[in-house]
Amino acid sequence: MKLGLNILFCLLCSMPAIAQVNQNRTYCNPLNVDYTYMIYNAEQGLSYRSGADPAVVKFRGEYYMFVTRSLGYWHSKDLTNWDFITPEKWYFQGSNAPAAHNYKDSVLYVTGDPSGSMSILYTNNPKKGDWKAKPFILNDLQDPDLFIDDDGKAYMFWGSSNTFPIHGKELDPNNNFKPVSNTVELFKLDGDKHGWERFGENHSDTKLKGYMEGAWLTKHNGKYYMQYAAPGTEFNVYGDGVYVSNKPLGPYTYAQNNPISYKPGGFINGAGHGSTVVGPGGQYWHYASMALSVNVNWERRLCTYPTFFDDDGLMYSDTYFGDYPHFAPAMTGKKGGFTGWMLLNYKKPITASSTLTIEHSADKAVDEDIKTFWLAAENNDKQWLQVDLQKQATVYAVQLNFADYKSNLYGRVDGLKHQYTVEGSIDGKTWRLLIDKKDSFTDNPNDYIELETPAVVRYVRYKNVHVPANLAICGFRIFGKGNGSAPTIPKNFKVTRQTDRRDAMITWNAVKGSQGYNIKWGIAPDKLYNSWLIYDKNELDLKSLGTDQAYYFSIESFNENGVSKSSKPIKVQ
Repeated sequence: MKLGLNILFCLLCSMPAIAQVNQNRTYCNPLNVDYTYMIYNAEQGLSYRSGADPAVVKFRGEYYMFVTRSLGYWHSKDLTNWDFITPEKWYFQGSNAPAAHNYKDSVLYVTGDPSGSMSILYTNNPKKGDWKAKPFILNDLQDPDLFIDDDGKAYMFWGSSNTFPIHGKELDPNNNFKPVSNTVELFKLDGDKHGWERFGENHSDTKLKGYMEGAWLTKHNGKYYMQYAAPGTEFNVYGDGVYVSNKPLGPYTYAQNNPISYKPGGFINGAGHGSTVVGPGGQYWHYASMALSVNVNWERRLCTYPTFFDDDGLMYSDTYFGDYPHFAPAMTGKKGGFTGWMLLNYKKPITASSTLTIEHSADKAVDEDIKTFWLAAENNDKQWLQVDLQKQATVYAVQLNFADYKSNLYGRVDGLKHQYTVEGSIDGKTWRLLIDKKDSFTDNPNDYIELETPAVVRYVRYKNVHVPANLAICGFRIFGKGNGSAPTIPKNFKVTRQTDRRDAMITWNAVKGSQGYNIKWGIAPDKLYNSWLIYDKNELDLKSLGTDQAYYFSIESFNENGVSKSSKPIKVQ
């Protein structure tokens, strides 16, 4: 008995007392920024945070991120840690779908106004935010994108409609960016051919047309990549596609590997209406919007994915395990790759100090659905949430996603803070501190903490001190490595293309001991750039294919111990 206690004591002593230090090595979507509480539903009593349509620009070696209706913008030195800037002077408090560009040692900013004139804001000191305005240039634009080419020529692109195309026009940067060309129609949605452009959750709404919006132009190796979002920001299948041209105003050609940014499965969905920026080490990063859509359809979060151009010039974002920990942009040798840290507490036994309603029970915090949440009876330091991993595992990181339930907060609110601790235990009786934020004065609605030293535990406990409003957690996510075996490759993997060639029914045999599966597909065996993460089920009705081409498909299974090998890609005509 004494020997067993001594072993337990030694194991506990080996655990770190306080483990969160380095926040630059990894990151996890959704991004943890102090999202603004929305102001345009205040009269309805709807209080919720939202961040969408990110425009990220590099300026003097640092980064600035402009987001819809945020009453300011964010600054970062590493594309990982963001601080909010309240500018000295700001013209568009209710700005939608902004765009920004680095030009002649100034940051240029423009935002959508579908019912009036537009101005370009500019400053050479965005940290201070002393913005000035140029006279109006164009009228009645929504979702604008300002692009200035290497030769100094400037262009405006815009469009947000389920009817009209993306438009473009050349501007004169030497004459207050006034138009110098006629409006050019670049391209429009073609949902009859491109399955991923169809409207609705899982592209299932056959009555309405998808929306095309969020133009963003990137130049790479002399080619122009015009990104656009579809089919609607509130859906799990919201993504970005791309057309390619040799000239800014076209003609443009549809990329056969579309969509290039797509995350329809997992904890939180969506990867559309974004921007692409060159980060540390020359690595591209695509920033985009994710759908939360609990309080209202337009409740959203931000995400980022490493982005690449392959040898054939195809652009794609890596959304594989897209809401698990990945290496951060500052880790230039890792290219944003997946860390391999698995979700340890998916649907594991969980208990709570209190629950306000049966609908918001404790298990909702570990069901990998950001739309459901645990709601405590009170917001005080007597509340806790405890997970039993059922076996000892090595914890590398924790993500705490807080939900907005009747928050009654609007706009930018001073003094918001999330204060808590996270503890670990081997036996559920003796606890050691893993994360200490009881004295934190920062606002972290989607807090992600990588442990300085990994901790071997079986039980993990969140202990509340204070959160801004009602204590509600929609994702208590514990990442690391289990001590068991990874599952095997699923057998009997079948992909049956339907009469409607945009659709394919995918089935496979369930794998014992697996949590879920990744379906990967693309236009060649070595170009499986899209993936769909699925928990529990062993079928997928995929509706995002293009009618005019063949595809290759592969599958793998995963659990808290790791990921199986991928099956050999199969070709489907």
